Amino acid sequence: MDLKLFPLDRQQCQLLMASYGWTTEDLVFLWKDVEPVQVTKNLHLPRFTLEKFITDYCNSKTNTGEYSCLLVALIFKREFSYYLIQYYIPCCMLVIVSWVSFWLDQNAVPARVALGVTTLLTMSTQTSSINQSLPPVSYTKAIDVWTGVCLTFVFGALLEFALVNYASRSDKHREKLKEKLKEQKLQWEREHAAALEAALQEAGEDGHTFGMKPLVSRHNGGMGGDKGRPCEIHLAAPRQNCCRTWLSKFPTRSKRIDVISRITFPIVFAFFNMAYWSTYLFTEEEEGKE
Repeated sequence: MDLKLFPLDRQQCQLLMASYGWTTEDLVFLWKDVEPVQVTKNLHLPRFTLEKFITDYCNSKTNTGEYSCLLVALIFKREFSYYLIQYYIPCCMLVIVSWVSFWLDQNAVPARVALGVTTLLTMSTQTSSINQSLPPVSYTKAIDVWTGVCLTFVFGALLEFALVNYASRSDKHREKLKEKLKEQKLQWEREHAAALEAALQEAGEDGHTFGMKPLVSRHNGGMGGDKGRPCEIHLAAPRQNCCRTWLSKFPTRSKRIDVISRITFPIVFAFFNMAYWSTYLFTEEEEGKE
């Protein structure tokens, strides 16, 4: 059995009918031109559907002569609805449930960790149960690609929370440093203002005054003898990036990571679904035509 496209595959069963007791000089098998194979209308298989059959000849030649042989190949198509309900939909639901952690508060550590670990373990159990129901093969099956990518998405959601937790702690540390620097700056300004006020009071008591000279001399009614033309500066308005403007609404990096993940994960998963179904369904159609 070729299981590369499982569960979107077709399986072939060959039946032979040979006359090894008589050579073609005595007995020859021929297919009927009309309805060579009769199939009962009540034929029902639990996981397969008889799609078509192919008739052919398989005469064999030996030292004792040529023997007549008939060959019929029965093409069975696997019923996909069972696997869609049992495998594909549950895996898709587990991936979507893992995205719920993106909408939880970044400080809800127990809830997000429990959700991520539970979905990861459930996905691993689902993958192992699928592999146990199939014979071990050396190549990758279509269901392996699906479960592997779904498991990667669930694991990525768990790693995303680890990144959010690190960014949250980093943001808190940065806020503490900013508050500390702000307090130091205010304290320095107060000390500087107090020292300046004390110096002015001492100068007033001694009777000394300080004359302030203008920085720009005004001769001939303006600067440098001109007519006093006002100075105008035109600044071009900076271009605003929509993404940066939108992300600036979220002050912390941890919140930005969650917001980006809410959009990135579903989009990437949707693109994967498009690529997966278009590839394997197209391959299935090509295999059916052959």
